[in-house]
Amino acid sequence: MQKKNFFSPFLFILLTTLSIFTVHASTPDLLPLQHAWAKTNYELEGEAQLEAFSALIAQAKVLVEQSENSAEALTWLAISQSSTASAKGGLGALDFAESAKENLERAIEKEETVLEGTALTVLAALYHKVPGWPVSFGSDKKAEKLFKRALEINPHGMDQNFFYAEYLFDEGEYKEAQAFLTRAQNAPEKANRPLADKKRREEIVALQARLDTKA
Repeated sequence: MQKKNFFSPFLFILLTTLSIFTVHASTPDLLPLQHAWAKTNYELEGEAQLEAFSALIAQAKVLVEQSENSAEALTWLAISQSSTASAKGGLGALDFAESAKENLERAIEKEETVLEGTALTVLAALYHKVPGWPVSFGSDKKAEKLFKRALEINPHGMDQNFFYAEYLFDEGEYKEAQAFLTRAQNAPEKANRPLADKKRREEIVALQARLDTKA
């Protein structure tokens, strides 16, 4: 079993799974938020990145209020908070992780299938990456259950398959990890998320290289 490292930006780069067709009219500003997130997550570093994530959290909170707590807006608020936790690192990240968990649970309670299983996938990744009791809420048992449910909702999603493959790799289940990573490799691209797709495929290549060393 691989040792967890929640605070590694590489291991906890989050995701943009929305397509333009899944943005509801009640949350018309979600797509610009997604694009701003991708730029912040993949192109900025250090204090500039933390400041940009803070601005994204503020923007997402406004969208949550304007949309009357829609599941989509809550999910993107949680993604922004989770990404801030990853960028911040250390024990100071745990408050952001806890807030993200609460908002993801709220989103899932409203609509379990929100954004094609995105909320479930992000919550699963949180459970897998954060430390367990008594430091925080991490639980691989809960993570696996959430990953599997997300895959039932979106069996061919790039992100769902990639994150579950990474989870299986960390657990030493290399053969199963390869099966799900292959699904991620074969997942269709989404034209409205070119930067996120490009970076995700780079991560898929990197995980494949790690799996190759276990063959």
